[in-house]
Amino acid sequence: MSLTYRQAADRAVEKLTSASVMDSREARANIDLAIQTLKGWSRIDMVMKEDDGISGFMAGKLESVVGRLLKHEPLQYILGEAYFYGLKLKVDENVLIPRPETAELVDMIVSDCEGRRDLHVLDVCTGSGCIAIALARNLLFANVVAIDISAGAIDVARCNAADLKANISVIQADALNLMPEKAPKYDILVSNPPYIVESERKDMDRNVLDYEPSMALFVPDSDPLRFYRAISRYGATALHGGGRLYFEINPLFSNDLADDLRGQEVWQDITLTRDIHGKNRFITAKRAVD
Repeated sequence: MSLTYRQAADRAVEKLTSASVMDSREARANIDLAIQTLKGWSRIDMVMKEDDGISGFMAGKLESVVGRLLKHEPLQYILGEAYFYGLKLKVDENVLIPRPETAELVDMIVSDCEGRRDLHVLDVCTGSGCIAIALARNLLFANVVAIDISAGAIDVARCNAADLKANISVIQADALNLMPEKAPKYDILVSNPPYIVESERKDMDRNVLDYEPSMALFVPDSDPLRFYRAISRYGATALHGGGRLYFEINPLFSNDLADDLRGQEVWQDITLTRDIHGKNRFITAKRAVD
């Protein structure tokens, strides 16, 4: 007699918890989501059909997912998708998995720009394109440009933009070597660049270290603000007077970054904002009017 979906899920959860890969709550959430995605089910379908017999084909699919989870691979990479700001995005090992904190950054921008239209937006270090696409979908007739140095990330971002019918331009460029603009082009410059220092590696989980792209995560301990300095220097010429700069940041260096922006003089209204966990996760600034 074949197992039901619930029995198969229970066995999968037991494998993950007994191997100490994750606790029972996280394991249950991962397995339920895996089954829902593999079957194209909603949460309600999962409840209504949990006593249906699982086919050999689906049992094999679920076993493959569990095998990869046991190696600490993130479920989002296994399934090839992640949800961000109500959008289903393609993700693979070329891009970071979008975090809830980054959705808070998008919230800030959408709230600040409520009612404004035709804004020109630049997203630096776009990765999957999650910020750029969310802004294009939630700002009124925004003109959004997204850049990243990684060719793999550019492919993912372009695919996501096409799938979600987001009107953004995706360009390959190096955030550390952006040429100054001859005339201002943008109203908003946003970036979630690499900001974890190498010394933090020892405290990070295997599912991040072994699978997510290091170039999108880490900066040298000797130069933790390298991306922020380069991007803010570019913003000094690329933003219109009164234009806004938005960064997601490493809380360890939030005060250092605030001081650095103050030292550039062109930036006003420099503000640190805490995330849902109470950490200084975002910094905003306004380009002075010439």
